[in-house]
Amino acid sequence: MQLKKDKTHLQDLNKALQDEWLETNGLGGWSSSSIIGCNTRRYHGLLVAAVKPPTERTLLLSKLDETIVINENRFELGVNDYGDVISPTGNQFLKSFAKELFPQWTYDVNGVLLKKTIAMIHGENTVVIIYDVLKAAKPFTMELLPLMAGRFYHSMNHAGPQMHWDVDFENGQFHNKPDGELDVYINIPGSSYRHTPRWFSNFNYAVEKYRGQEFTEDLFNHGIFSVNLEKGDSMGIIISTNDSTGRDAHELLAKESLRRQLLLNDQPDDETVQQLVLAADQFIVKRGEDLKTVIAGYHWFTDWGRDTMISLPGLCLSTGRFEDAKKILAAFAKVVSRGMLPNRFQDNGEEPEYNNVDGTLWYFIAVYKYLQATNDKKFVLQEILPVLKDIIDWHYRGTRYNIHVTDDNLLYAGEEGQQLTWMDARIGTWVVTPRMGLPVEIQALWYNALCIYSELLQLNKEKDAALNFSKKAEQTKASFNQLFRNPAAGYLYDYIDEQGIPNAELRPNQLFAISLPFTLINDAQKATAILKAVEEHLYTAVGLKSLPESDPKYIAVYGGDAWHRDSSYHQGTVWSWLLGPYVDALVKAKSPKTKIKKVIDAFKYHLNEGCIGSVSEIFDADAPHHPRGCIAQAWGVAEVLRVIKEYELYSVKKKKQVEEMSEI
Repeated sequence: MQLKKDKTHLQDLNKALQDEWLETNGLGGWSSSSIIGCNTRRYHGLLVAAVKPPTERTLLLSKLDETIVINENRFELGVNDYGDVISPTGNQFLKSFAKELFPQWTYDVNGVLLKKTIAMIHGENTVVIIYDVLKAAKPFTMELLPLMAGRFYHSMNHAGPQMHWDVDFENGQFHNKPDGELDVYINIPGSSYRHTPRWFSNFNYAVEKYRGQEFTEDLFNHGIFSVNLEKGDSMGIIISTNDSTGRDAHELLAKESLRRQLLLNDQPDDETVQQLVLAADQFIVKRGEDLKTVIAGYHWFTDWGRDTMISLPGLCLSTGRFEDAKKILAAFAKVVSRGMLPNRFQDNGEEPEYNNVDGTLWYFIAVYKYLQATNDKKFVLQEILPVLKDIIDWHYRGTRYNIHVTDDNLLYAGEEGQQLTWMDARIGTWVVTPRMGLPVEIQALWYNALCIYSELLQLNKEKDAALNFSKKAEQTKASFNQLFRNPAAGYLYDYIDEQGIPNAELRPNQLFAISLPFTLINDAQKATAILKAVEEHLYTAVGLKSLPESDPKYIAVYGGDAWHRDSSYHQGTVWSWLLGPYVDALVKAKSPKTKIKKVIDAFKYHLNEGCIGSVSEIFDADAPHHPRGCIAQAWGVAEVLRVIKEYELYSVKKKKQVEEMSEI
């Protein structure tokens, strides 16, 4: 089970710099870079710690560049972009990169064959690196150059007095507080250390430059580690915010390896499924002491209500992580305000933002699917149903941003200058896709919320109330089918604006009228017409376009500075997560299973590009649909995994059970 890149790919800078790897720790922290070790983003770093899980991420150690010394000949394995020059060019020594349980590299350096494995340890701000000397004609020395950033993960560092130079080094362990607050320990058994404090200047981050951001940074080196190695040696390094005295990197790796293997128990023996299950694990993180949440995407998102609820079925229910699902639902129940789930939690301890209409409605669907998967009636009826009652009441009374139920029992949402649906790009006061009024998918979600609420009331033996909301749901359905049909085009309007004027843009949002558990479109002929329009004009192998090429507002490539990126975010850009509702709609339309499976088969190649083993947030609208946005996106992973499992698209033998061991 692995995804691979060979030396031809790795030694081609233009190709290799496009691909990245990601390790996470279940706290919101990560370790990540390009697959040749050249940092191309401000977010790349060997140790990015989540100080208050899952937020306040701090980039502590940016890199640990290696040099192999053989008979006084020096071979540098690192790769750095200094703008005018790439130096060193250690990718010339790379023989292979593979993503199995962990990312692994093999170097072939003048007769030395060296395998490197990097792993982040679950529940800790800790990274381990294992160097296995597979071949070596004679002993050699490895020098290690740590390059510190010591900064907030969105920021950039520049040479100055802010970096703390003082270092403790004893028995192979380095200790420093680069920012004066957070500890960094680098434990290298058998190593010596030479203190040579200095700045390394002008690291260029190519992706930041492409994105129109500040792209040059200075990094600080305290000194150089040296260790002697020979054939058969396996050197383990621990990089952590905690003292690693007495800890063994190999033991930590073995325990983390077992944890990941256990995640694959009872999963199909299929590489795509297993890599997606491992990818899903990266987004489920701790919030506070006892609860869980979902990181929307790496590297820059925190936890968003909408993304969390869309992702929960795929990340948790499809993988059997029912307790995690329960903790996530409980975490968000605690922060419902005026009948709304937070749009996102802030990263600096400020109050959550509530500027969305759909995250709250997706909560109903997540709860419903949790109940179907677990039959946990006690939790849903006693702890969640009162929250849902409060939500429904607020929506009928009216809540923030003019969100209210209309006389037709549809859900209106919108104020000038606010972006409330998932198509939420805003540049200053310009809302790129305002969709104020009655958006099509909001009506589908509202209808589902009413149906689910009615069923839960019935389950709670509140029969009169259940019947009342069942009738309201039917009124919503009737009103929807009267207002949203676009006979001239054969598909649905995207929204009805505040003046009652329908918007006829062809967008993927109409799929939710078919794909959700309770379908608004029961007429098979109408559903087929909607699907046909989506297939012909929006479908790609990696997701659905947000606008067709024929639309005047269509933008072929997502890139450039923030203004250009945000203005194209939903104007053609392909979204991976929409493959989920697309497959749901195909199933509802009784499409052949062979056709449905082809959707996933066509997508699988993407796991071996971008962030190897994960799913990108978005892609260019035009072929070849280059990955853009977040390199690993929760709902992209979740929705592809969910439909594979839900519809048994890969009904192959189960993976052999891995028994948990008490000792390793």
